[in-house]
Amino acid sequence: MSDYLDVPFNAAYVAGGELDYIRDAIENTRLAGNGPYCEWCAGWLQERTGAARVLLTPSGTAALEMAALLAGIGPGDEVIMPSFTFTSTANAVVLRGGVPVFVDIRPDTLNIDEERVPAAITSRTRAVFPVHYAGVGAEMDVLSAIASEAGLVLVEDAAQGLLSTYRDKPLGSFGPFAALSFHETKNVICGEGGALLINDPHMVERAEMVHEKGTDRGRFFRGEVDKYTWQDTGSSFLLGELGAGFLRAQLEAADRIQALRRATWDSYHRAFEPYEAAGLLRRPVVPDACEHNAHIYYLLLGSGEERDLLIRGLAERGVSAVFHYVPLHSSPAGQRFGRVVGDLQVTDNVSERLLRLPLWAGMESRHVEHVISSVASVLDRART
Repeated sequence: MSDYLDVPFNAAYVAGGELDYIRDAIENTRLAGNGPYCEWCAGWLQERTGAARVLLTPSGTAALEMAALLAGIGPGDEVIMPSFTFTSTANAVVLRGGVPVFVDIRPDTLNIDEERVPAAITSRTRAVFPVHYAGVGAEMDVLSAIASEAGLVLVEDAAQGLLSTYRDKPLGSFGPFAALSFHETKNVICGEGGALLINDPHMVERAEMVHEKGTDRGRFFRGEVDKYTWQDTGSSFLLGELGAGFLRAQLEAADRIQALRRATWDSYHRAFEPYEAAGLLRRPVVPDACEHNAHIYYLLLGSGEERDLLIRGLAERGVSAVFHYVPLHSSPAGQRFGRVVGDLQVTDNVSERLLRLPLWAGMESRHVEHVISSVASVLDRART
């Protein structure tokens, strides 16, 4: 095999029906949110997750912002979360005037360390935002018990977690609210898009108003009121019909997409087992309680220098491999808006050593084999 083959980090998967649905939406001349395609997608997600109501949003970020609003986050309220996450998790809190409280992650799953959460709870703590990194569930039984005992709102950042489970229960179904993402880099996509899962039936009516700019427009269209008016705080949190048409085709193919991604993930996992046994790297850890969706395949190298050397070596062979989050607690905004409880040694260490490999639905075997052989070549050369 050639030493060079262009392998991008991500390539958008097209299921096949996207253009047909978008064309149909245009011909129906109804393009704003909450049309028939939005309702179909919401219904599919509701059935697969068990949510009481699903509201499509322009992004996973918007879904988190809605969740923070619905959770009652206000000025000075504290929200516990991992520092090893994307900025959206913290921004949703900061935009409400709240304070992100960063705790360390577990060294195995890279999810929030549930044992660190109790020490971070104060009289100002309002919520806990666990993040399901790489589509692997956080320890939701423990986190749910902690939140219940302390009277905290549990909001799942399940942006990476569609079709993953924890103890046979879908991610996104544990707290009253959860956010999904359909960004281009996710498993199921519509370019930009997301969804808010509302698991508490008592919050559905208010969530619909927040979703519709603070109005009771949804009740008006259902014939429950004779006019709609401004009722609550809200914003334009709707996904349009064109995006929802694209998303419908993706959701119809979701199980196929997951199987394709899982085949690549499993190939990587088998190939790198000998290198883990030799102490050259660490592969992802998936606990028995979790069924993952093959969203990310990462390697943890021995040091930051080894990680950077591998990234450069792969780039020379055409393979785009990237690092992941710069910890929020070490960022300028994180230091300005948040606070840290305890040391975050695992977070800092993992951030320096983690490398993500290319992974998308429909990767050809030649791409997968080239990535594997390229990683092996760089690692073997570094040992000699």
